[in-house]
Amino acid sequence: MKKRFFGFFVILFIGCSLLATAQFLPEELSQRGEWETFLGEAEVTASDQMGGKEAVTNPWVIELKKAGIQCKAIWKNPAGRMKGFVENWRWEIAAYRLDKLLGLNMVPPTVEKRYRGDRGSCQLWIDGTITLKTKVKDKIKTPSYRVFYWNRALYLQRAFDNLIANADRHQNQYLITEDFRMILIDHSRSFHKSKKFTKKLIYTKEAREGLEMKQLPRAFMEKLKALDADSIKAAVGEYLTDKEIEAVLIRRDLIVKEISERIEKQGEDKVLY
Repeated sequence: MKKRFFGFFVILFIGCSLLATAQFLPEELSQRGEWETFLGEAEVTASDQMGGKEAVTNPWVIELKKAGIQCKAIWKNPAGRMKGFVENWRWEIAAYRLDKLLGLNMVPPTVEKRYRGDRGSCQLWIDGTITLKTKVKDKIKTPSYRVFYWNRALYLQRAFDNLIANADRHQNQYLITEDFRMILIDHSRSFHKSKKFTKKLIYTKEAREGLEMKQLPRAFMEKLKALDADSIKAAVGEYLTDKEIEAVLIRRDLIVKEISERIEKQGEDKVLY
């Protein structure tokens, strides 16, 4: 019996409260702990290594099975410089755990798993989606009733990538569900700690025109402000160093500063919801 993660099928109507930020839905999130356990414990029954220009880390697509449940996942274990980029599988897990801590809920379950004798990250494969690259190439329009929520999801993505210093968000790293919710994957080039990523943010009006954080949820901002070294360490464990955590907090302060300035100019009701 195959089980599809979170049941991504066409949804004809969902209340606006659930569509507000284009994330995983509550019933899907309620399964998250079970999927974390499954990913860590399930047996690998088949595998196929990805390659090519768009798979720099050469990840493995693995088939997993446990107690009659089967699904696919992505396993990777880069650690170091690959084709000119610094990669680390630990950052995949750290990104997922920070996503959970902040209540962003846009990153699929990701855990550590040993495969072929090595440690690596294992992220659940999401069925029933297309990439943003496919959307653009095939000229698939966002339904009019979803444009507002899609834009808000983009602002959240930019805030998250600003926080984790993910400068590599290309179109294949946005997954789009059939009801136009946004899922974020591939974070193995995140959590930089150099001055380039602690002096300024990636997504701002000045740095990337038109790609700023225009609106964010109040709840997200409150959780962001509450972050400290202890809370991050408790969430991410060994997957981030103290220096990487320090860099996250520096970028958090930059985000809060930018949002505060935007509120001062536009008013809180125009920036937070």
